[in-house]
Amino acid sequence: MKYRLSVLLILLGFWATAQKVVLITNVKIFNGKDNKTVNGQVLITDNVITKISTTPIPTNKSAMTTIIDGKGKFLMPGLIDAHVHTMFESIEMAVGLSSETGYLNLVAGYAAERQLLRGFTTVRDLGGSSFSLKRAIDVGYVKGPRIFPSGATISQTSGHGDFGAPTDVPKDASRPLSYIERSGQTIVADGVDQVLMRTREQLRQGATQIKMMAGGGVSSSYDPLDVAQYTEEELNAAVRAAAGWNTYVTVHAYTSTAVQAAIKAGVKCIDHGHLIDDATAKIMAEKGIWWSLQPFMDDEDAVPFPEGSDSRKKYLQMVAGTDNAYKLAKKYNIKTAFGTDILFDPKLAKRQTAQLAKLVKWYTPFEVLKMATADNASLLEMSGPRNPYPKKLGVIEEGAYADLIIVDGNPLENINLVANPEKNFVLIMKNGEVYKNTIQ
Repeated sequence: MKYRLSVLLILLGFWATAQKVVLITNVKIFNGKDNKTVNGQVLITDNVITKISTTPIPTNKSAMTTIIDGKGKFLMPGLIDAHVHTMFESIEMAVGLSSETGYLNLVAGYAAERQLLRGFTTVRDLGGSSFSLKRAIDVGYVKGPRIFPSGATISQTSGHGDFGAPTDVPKDASRPLSYIERSGQTIVADGVDQVLMRTREQLRQGATQIKMMAGGGVSSSYDPLDVAQYTEEELNAAVRAAAGWNTYVTVHAYTSTAVQAAIKAGVKCIDHGHLIDDATAKIMAEKGIWWSLQPFMDDEDAVPFPEGSDSRKKYLQMVAGTDNAYKLAKKYNIKTAFGTDILFDPKLAKRQTAQLAKLVKWYTPFEVLKMATADNASLLEMSGPRNPYPKKLGVIEEGAYADLIIVDGNPLENINLVANPEKNFVLIMKNGEVYKNTIQ
């Protein structure tokens, strides 16, 4: 009896420590970087790609290997969205801004799984207290993409992140923070000292980058679109604090004035920038600034602001610059990232990959896929040692995380295939785990 128990314990220990091996065969491999595919096989050990070959890969007979026949279909890296708000993506604005944190996390957890099943295996969160959600995903309690969190967006009074009531002025320094501030979704900070403190608070909680509001917003109540927000000294305070932690600041800004002020203060990434001019684009290229752009248009995916409202007028002004922004990005070969910035819209959230497909108006299908994989991964690497995921993302190469999608069809030939992930993404893998497999 003791002998049998010992053998059982040994076997249980072996199974507990044995490596998990997956072999994907018979696929056309797009590595995220090169404008071609290679017929081959990919070997995954635990959560890492360990071998890529155009010839059969022998497997360790002592290991338990799962073999997935790709049936000649298209294999690509998992998608990356460089501008999301995981806490508020799939909840209506009135509910999101008035609900307790527990409810927001539950809704966000549900939405995160839907996002993963759309093929997004990594996202950069640019506003909202997503630290708990990230942690739950990383340990496996919740299904969802890897999250690079910013924590609370940092805004000046009257800025794009000021959700106070119209009667909240003049501000009383002794007044308690609003619930949305206390829960870490956004925070108002005025002056260098407050900016430093709020920036350090986000870094303390695990922010991989800092998000600041440097210009007027479409949906916000108090700031016209043309205004620049924060002084150079205030912006630079956040830049210095982030640099001390070996990471960077990105800003919400649309206009040339706001963008140039942010760059002068040391900001490394501009999110939006739809209304900048040629001279500003040239500065971005010369200084190596990242441009995180969104294909905002007045189409079926337009945010449904009421006709005649200030937000609707600002939205139309902003989307009028979209075409020129992408043309400037291409003209000066600016490092460009793809992001969606879907916010407070459950219906639009389902169209996340459709936003990616829209980029074919300005880019080739290869450039579109590269932007949403290898290029976006390069932006994420700017977090340096604050990057919680040390292996390669956005590529299919040995040593990279096994974040993979098998597509029924070739999106290098027809980018619109990615617009319908439910139908066309027949396998979705993140971190070596299969979350969807309908190949059979």
